Amino acid sequence: MDFGFTIAAYAVAAVLFILSLGGLSGQESAKRAVWYGIAGMGLAILATIVGPGQGLWLMSLVLIAAGAAVGYQLATKVQMTQMPELVAIMHSLVGLAAVFVGFNADLMINTIGALFVENGGQLGAVVEGTAFTTVGLPGAVYNELSSFGQLIAKKSGVEITILRVELVLGIWIGAVTFTGSVIAYGKLAGKVDTSAKQLPGGHLLNAGAAGLSVVLAAMYLGDSGSWTLVLLTLLALFIGYHLIMGIGGADMPVVVSMLNSYSGWAAAAIGFSLGNDLLIVVGALVGSSGAILSYIMCKAMNRSFVSVILGGFGGATGEQMAVEGEQIAIDADGVAAALNEADSIVIIPGYGMAVAQAQQAVSEMTNKLRAKGKNVRFAIHPVAGRLPGHMNVLLAEAKVPYDIVLEMDEINDDFPSTDVVIVIGSNDIVNPAAQDDPNSPIAGMPVLECWKAKQVFVSKRGQGTGYSGIENPLFFKDNTRMFYGDAKDSVSSLLSRIE
Repeated sequence: MDFGFTIAAYAVAAVLFILSLGGLSGQESAKRAVWYGIAGMGLAILATIVGPGQGLWLMSLVLIAAGAAVGYQLATKVQMTQMPELVAIMHSLVGLAAVFVGFNADLMINTIGALFVENGGQLGAVVEGTAFTTVGLPGAVYNELSSFGQLIAKKSGVEITILRVELVLGIWIGAVTFTGSVIAYGKLAGKVDTSAKQLPGGHLLNAGAAGLSVVLAAMYLGDSGSWTLVLLTLLALFIGYHLIMGIGGADMPVVVSMLNSYSGWAAAAIGFSLGNDLLIVVGALVGSSGAILSYIMCKAMNRSFVSVILGGFGGATGEQMAVEGEQIAIDADGVAAALNEADSIVIIPGYGMAVAQAQQAVSEMTNKLRAKGKNVRFAIHPVAGRLPGHMNVLLAEAKVPYDIVLEMDEINDDFPSTDVVIVIGSNDIVNPAAQDDPNSPIAGMPVLECWKAKQVFVSKRGQGTGYSGIENPLFFKDNTRMFYGDAKDSVSSLLSRIE
């Protein structure tokens, strides 16, 4: 069938998605970029309904309405602190969709093949003068097929083989993405142990499962039957589970971006199976951007990109250095006095700020300090929080000026000349053990060197080690004082004391 409008609409939607992705690279253009994405998705859905999906309008509208209702409920009820696990669980849905589409494609190939046999033809036979065939399939039978069925009925033998390769890849990547995302959700939500754990055999189990997956894929392509797909799916589900279980909680931001990449490639595989050009383009965009983001974050954490893909990192490699000294507390009056005397102030936000929803109080404090002529800036580590860009979103929400929000590389050299640093709910990204302790789980990870400032105040609920479970020597240094309490209450208590 010729769907001219659909093809044109897909092209426009693809451009809108590219503009959306490009706009998300900057805070100033992010809001506009989101609307580009919304417009592109709306256009894509409309084009699909009036094109390949025509005749299924009622079902499509019901499913769209149901999805919109669920999405609205999630968007209005989920807190920013829960956004990382929401993203992770959404990735799992993409993976699951890829698995379903792959099995549906296999079922349709078998069904159409049986119809050809019943009518004296052969699916994939080559007719002289054309690459396609409906030989042996009466027009009435052909016309009763769905658009996807008609697409398969016209394929040559080579194209059927390519389709089978595509669906195998889609099912495998989708299954890995599904269980991996579910485990990532569990770790981010605190429902699964955040430590790096693997079954006996570790990487050998993953390698064996991957090797057996290749064997089963070859058997399926050799017409051994659909049972090979079932076993391949089970192996992929295990690999996804075992890979992410083997990654420590401190490295979950990288895992989220990596799973984002996986979901993109799964979507691209769906696009190939369905013959949908837009899905291929969008899947490739998401897959490649997720992979690039994972690579950038790996560099920010001094991780090997290959080790991220293989899993099993995030644990200590030996006995860690003992931390000496004690944590010295300070009250709001002491912190306020230091802020009133300081000229240069750097604020380092972390996940604790998100949990306490302290970003508005932090913004108000920033405004008061800047109004007094003080140089106030924010230092953002690439993996602060539990999602790439988590802190940037929170600060933008609180209307903190973009120009004072600086990345780690832009501000790290300024700490020696900084009077006061306020750390709000951060641990690993300001941990000097990354540089001093070769056996630390975060050894070699670039961190914000805030301990080089004259004074450091750490806003923290208590003396625990936090989400990652790694002790931080910063809290015991001579120029560090612990400002205990809920971050929102602690920062709010400073507002009336800043003169």
